[in-house]
Amino acid sequence: MDLVAAALLGVVQGLTEFLPVSSSGHLILARAFSGWDPGRFGLAFDVACHVGTLLAVVAYFRRDIFRLAVAAPAALSGRDGAWERLGRLIVVGTLPVVVVGLLFADAIETTLRSPLVVAIALTVGAIGLLAAEWLGEKRRGDETLGYGEAVAIGVAQASALVPGISRSGATLTVAMLLGLRREAAARFVFLLSLPAIVAAALKESMDIAAVGVAGLPVGIFAVGLVTSAVVGYVTVKFFIRYLAGHTLHVFAAYRLVLAALTFAWLAAGWSAR
Repeated sequence: MDLVAAALLGVVQGLTEFLPVSSSGHLILARAFSGWDPGRFGLAFDVACHVGTLLAVVAYFRRDIFRLAVAAPAALSGRDGAWERLGRLIVVGTLPVVVVGLLFADAIETTLRSPLVVAIALTVGAIGLLAAEWLGEKRRGDETLGYGEAVAIGVAQASALVPGISRSGATLTVAMLLGLRREAAARFVFLLSLPAIVAAALKESMDIAAVGVAGLPVGIFAVGLVTSAVVGYVTVKFFIRYLAGHTLHVFAAYRLVLAALTFAWLAAGWSAR
């Protein structure tokens, strides 16, 4: 049963890490609604799933990542080519999540991981997606982004440390409000997510190293890693193609329905007391 549970968690991670619905929010609600503890496999399993989703993004954007890597020396020297500039935009856009993560990640982790916070964040995020669809011009490519705009998208990424907000949802919202086309916004925000996912996996790995890794069930972690990687790759591929011809309304509606169910569940719990 543990292998089945690990596979299910890998599927959830692979889907919700990239769709604008919040992976952390779904895991909190799964625990609250069912009493099932998604964290029972421990921090090492979280690392495995993060590595899986990292591999998914790297595999899908491998050509872009290679070009960014090749352009990195010239980017550092100040050259203003397209790939050099994109690399600098990603660095600048990553700064807010680094600052917020260093200063507030532990506080957020201990105080905001509740169904009520998730329900509120799901609602706020849904409103943001609808606003981006209604108000964003959606005519620009990511090559037109300025450094200040990259910082704004980075601030949105930092806000996703609050469970229920969603990294892809928040960054897509801001990018589209700035006028980017949906698919161009998705390309930039997924590339922007790479340093954050790497940093999360490294931080969790350091936490594991501090307590030791003896006796860890390697098979369970392998299932989580492979499942999250495969599902994550398929999800990224589908989502970017989907955005070329569809709106984000279905994801906003899903968030609102899930938030309403959570509010109703919380109200039922209070009334039963």
